[in-house]
Amino acid sequence: MRIIYEWKQETLAQWLADQPEAEDNIYSLTGNRINWKGMNDSSLYAGMIKEIREEGERLLERSIPVLTEEIYNLFETNGNRLIYEGLYFERRRRLTSFAFLHCLFPDEDRYRQALIEIIEAILVEKTWCLPAHMRGQQINRHIDLFASETGFALAEMITITGQSLPTALREAMVEQVERRLFTPYLDDQFPPYHWESADHNWAAVCAGSIGSAALLLERDPVRKSAIIHRAIGTMNHYLSGFGDDGACAEGPGYWNYGFGYFVYFADLLKRATDGNADLFVSELVQTIARFQQKAYLVQNRPANFSDSSSHVSVNIGLSDYLATQIEGVEFAPLSIRAGFTDDHCSRFAHALRNLIWFSPDAPRDADWAGGSWYLADAQWFISRNSGKTGSFGFAAKGGHNNEPHNHIDVGHFILLADDDPAFAVDLGSGEYTAQYFGEGRYEFDCTGAQGHSLPIIKGRYQEVGAKSAAEVIQLEQGDTEDRFTLELAACYPDSGLDSYNRQFVWNKTDLPELEIIDSFRFEQQGGAITEVIVSKCAPVVLIDGQIQLKGNRHTVLLSFEPLHLDVSIVERVYSNHSGQEESYYRIYLISKDEVSLEKTFKLTFKFQE
Repeated sequence: MRIIYEWKQETLAQWLADQPEAEDNIYSLTGNRINWKGMNDSSLYAGMIKEIREEGERLLERSIPVLTEEIYNLFETNGNRLIYEGLYFERRRRLTSFAFLHCLFPDEDRYRQALIEIIEAILVEKTWCLPAHMRGQQINRHIDLFASETGFALAEMITITGQSLPTALREAMVEQVERRLFTPYLDDQFPPYHWESADHNWAAVCAGSIGSAALLLERDPVRKSAIIHRAIGTMNHYLSGFGDDGACAEGPGYWNYGFGYFVYFADLLKRATDGNADLFVSELVQTIARFQQKAYLVQNRPANFSDSSSHVSVNIGLSDYLATQIEGVEFAPLSIRAGFTDDHCSRFAHALRNLIWFSPDAPRDADWAGGSWYLADAQWFISRNSGKTGSFGFAAKGGHNNEPHNHIDVGHFILLADDDPAFAVDLGSGEYTAQYFGEGRYEFDCTGAQGHSLPIIKGRYQEVGAKSAAEVIQLEQGDTEDRFTLELAACYPDSGLDSYNRQFVWNKTDLPELEIIDSFRFEQQGGAITEVIVSKCAPVVLIDGQIQLKGNRHTVLLSFEPLHLDVSIVERVYSNHSGQEESYYRIYLISKDEVSLEKTFKLTFKFQE
């Protein structure tokens, strides 16, 4: 673990000693109270508020979902997460929606009453944790992502609603945050939580939420400083998960999540200590803040390696805050801001800041600026360019096969254009089930090598593990052409390979062209090689050596050497993160020569007029 921030608890206690009771002005960048009426009256917020009100009206017509013991136990009985979680998150959607509507329309009692009712329901839930995260943990002791988020949300609602909620309800909210978060967190008869030493999003979300709730609610200076000191220690672990390139190996979706909660805690802490405890001063943190603008290929379509979605909208509040606070962070295109209902978990912390940190007058472009980036620690190469013919993006990765939310995908690549289906796709995250995170993880197409654009060598797929790693051989970035070459033989142990070089050549013309040159060298005897391309576009074989991939706007011609490769195409179905079935295509290019010790195949993806 790299130690970035190390303040003694006594020092933190001194800095926090004069912290006033939390009011809603602690959120405002200007130091003023949140101007709910001003937002409601402004045309610049009209679209956001319309989304919230429409969702609130929908929810008013429904009753609060009931969380039964039978539904709670489904995960243990058959591994299903979605049924319970769907009801759980519908409750959080009610909480978030009616909290905002009450603040925006304080004279409408139906919103206030709906908020009171959902708060009362959440306060008596058996646990705020998800069943998938319990797995034998003690109900009265365990804290997971969503328990911590719930406690943080309630703390913020107490803060922003002032005295408008009944006193008895406010006291019950404080009591439940104390019982479910602060008391077990500070109970030293138990070992630390597993996430306290994690180097991924769990650390930031759990510690950030508990620390933030303590800054808002805890009145005892000793207890408050103990919580904050411990949370900062966990943030050091979280930051240890990043290399100096600032890349989030879990993908931009998890950057939104984990780094978002890091920022929310850091902001509240900086304000509470009058700037003395500033988590933003680290060069690493500032580099992480600039990751978002490098991670996207076209509009809201990122390089979605690992368990990241194919479309990741921007939390405009988080993004705008970072752009105003940290040099070199760009304002994101407004067209790709996350809508109010985009987050299926309906996280209050994100949604609140999407309103109060939004900078409506900020200078923005219609799309991300073009450019090429190499993230050296993650070994991601990302390039995007736009012109009169459209917007195009290409990404490839090295890395290894033991990464956070790991997929077997070293040497895999993505090719996108505008709103076309992905010409070369990363399937992203599949449906989260017990099996998905169990021994059968790599049997799923989303996670296994079979669902990625990687060759099969002598019948073998890439293997899982940190030893299955790439070596970067070449990196050249130019105005019109980029080159990225990897050595990948280590990913195919016991295959007889002496060397496997994969070179990407990205020609950034008005109609771009991607060349992939795969060079294989065996030690003693050759073997069969099958090149695999994974696409969302239905492949059409035109003539020998040419396959058409047709999108909504653009068409790509995939060319190869027919004398050396036979074609086979298979359509596959997988279950996406929402549990819905989607199809994709595997294009198999099968080598005819199994004897030669050396083989080189060139595949060309050319965008057409």
